Amino acid sequence: MKQFGFLMALCFAILSFAPAPASAGQEIKPFVRGSYQKIVAARQGKPFILNFWSLTCGYCMVELEMLKKLAAKHPKLDMVLVSTDTPEEEASVSATLEKFSLGKAEAWVFSDSYTERLRFEIDKKWQGELPRTYFFSAKNNEVIAVSGKVEQEEVEQWIEKHMGTDAAALP
Repeated sequence: MKQFGFLMALCFAILSFAPAPASAGQEIKPFVRGSYQKIVAARQGKPFILNFWSLTCGYCMVELEMLKKLAAKHPKLDMVLVSTDTPEEEASVSATLEKFSLGKAEAWVFSDSYTERLRFEIDKKWQGELPRTYFFSAKNNEVIAVSGKVEQEEVEQWIEKHMGTDAAALP
């Protein structure tokens, strides 16, 4: 019995020095009714970009590549990325976000099978076309919605106008 206790203590000591397993990627939150309001309320008075995308959308992949470049150029840029895929595809969503090095962006995935209700809550005019990007201004709660791929130059102009030097790279 004393040997068993000694072995247990030895195993515990060895395990306590073992490195922790690598994280399985960034946290992906479930996007349900009320999530949109939470995202917007948490950033009240701050400019940010909200992007809706999908694994099966070719233009979305092009746009994620562009957002990767912007994130590298403007590390203070606040981006929220919402996959319109299903929770069952979370591993693929996570892998895609890691591929595009968008780990700092807040990530969500649609988690309500009634996607029309989620879209209606976000924007009554949105019919589900992707990519769908919203640009939130810090002033006057101005929101610009764009369906389809946005050009990097246009986003750069928005960043300069709404964030100025705040979006510049850290020293």
